[in-house]
Amino acid sequence: MADLAPQSVPSPRPGPPLSTREALRGMTRWRRQIFAVTWLAYAGFYFVRQAFSVAKLGILDDPLVNGVLTEQVLGVLDAVYLAAYAAGQFLWGMWADRFGPRVVVAGGMIGAVVAACAMGLSSAVLVFGGAMVLQGLAQSTGWAPLCKNMGSFFTVRERGRVLGIWSSNYAFGGLAAPPFLGWWAYEVFESWHAAFLAGAATLAVVLVLFLVFQRNTPQDVGLPDPNRTEEEPAVVAPPRQRALALYKEALRDRMVLTLGAAYFLLKPARYAILLWGPVIVSRQLPEVGKVGATLIPVAFGVAGVLAPIVIGWVSDTVFRSRRVPPCVLALGLLTVALALFMPLTATGSAVVMIAVLAVIGLAVYAADAMISCVAAVDFGAAGGAGTAAGLVNGCGSVGAILGGLLPGFLSGTALFYGFAAAALLAGLLMLPQWNRVPATAA
Repeated sequence: MADLAPQSVPSPRPGPPLSTREALRGMTRWRRQIFAVTWLAYAGFYFVRQAFSVAKLGILDDPLVNGVLTEQVLGVLDAVYLAAYAAGQFLWGMWADRFGPRVVVAGGMIGAVVAACAMGLSSAVLVFGGAMVLQGLAQSTGWAPLCKNMGSFFTVRERGRVLGIWSSNYAFGGLAAPPFLGWWAYEVFESWHAAFLAGAATLAVVLVLFLVFQRNTPQDVGLPDPNRTEEEPAVVAPPRQRALALYKEALRDRMVLTLGAAYFLLKPARYAILLWGPVIVSRQLPEVGKVGATLIPVAFGVAGVLAPIVIGWVSDTVFRSRRVPPCVLALGLLTVALALFMPLTATGSAVVMIAVLAVIGLAVYAADAMISCVAAVDFGAAGGAGTAAGLVNGCGSVGAILGGLLPGFLSGTALFYGFAAAALLAGLLMLPQWNRVPATAA
């Protein structure tokens, strides 16, 4: 059996050697470009991902389909999507390590566009079911490969700040996509089908920009690897390293397993509010009506945009590239906010509801971004950052399935106390790793 241990080989450098000034200028330019195009790529995925939630309003009022596409059927379709999404997370990060983020992400965008078009042009349950499987697999190509892509251009010591800002992409996408798609569907075309088609068209434009401006590594454009010194040999995996070997290496790392377990415990709370937020608000504050129940959860998303930026800066500057301390603190805040949700919102105050949702959003998105992106990339083994990020996100995506299902079966009190207990357990799992830092930052 061939030796699967990483090999020290010279870093590829096409073209003549660059001067220090040229290399610095080139690296600055490419860092900005990669940051922008990968941020846009992941935000763009949401314009297809959110199309189904926007279309539900029209589907349930459409006399041609509401006898077939009932609320229960739509819920099952959500679960099908989330299950496919979870399965894909375990696969695509590894593929990004083997074949590069470019081919994986571009393929996912194409699959997402095809699935959205199928749902926009059909009302058949079987078509919707197949399209949701494809959509889940396609959407899961985004996060782990793009995190790996960013990690290739930025050093460990700055990733907290940079990836913190970059991680605002999914909160932004979740905020911007629904009103955009809703406007096309219900104001311009007056058809729920248009939500899917508008999302597909938007992601198709993003795909073109991605193909034009994205590159996998600095070496692809003749620049040195920023994560090693000039004298240090590049550590890369053998070209025929098997998928099983990548996963074995990730599974042997206790830190990667800890992150996966913590993310599994964290993700249900976030997805419950994302998928059931208006219903939860309406149950607690029935007097605000449907419009108010839809608008109030925006506080959760707005706080989610700011959270990754704050926690990334804190992890780099206050804790000197240690990712666990700010994450544990965020999980502690989340535990308290979730435990107090039902008692505080029982007052019937919309202002209190907005404030509590904002605190939950700040805490859950801060911990989410640190676990799923920065820490997963930092602690991934050489040549296996995508596999590590994919494994961690796959565990979280399994938890997300529970976030979509449990609100339909549990009372609000049981639900939020359960989420609080899960957040507390996640923090306790990570606490022993308080002083752990990536090997390259030690």
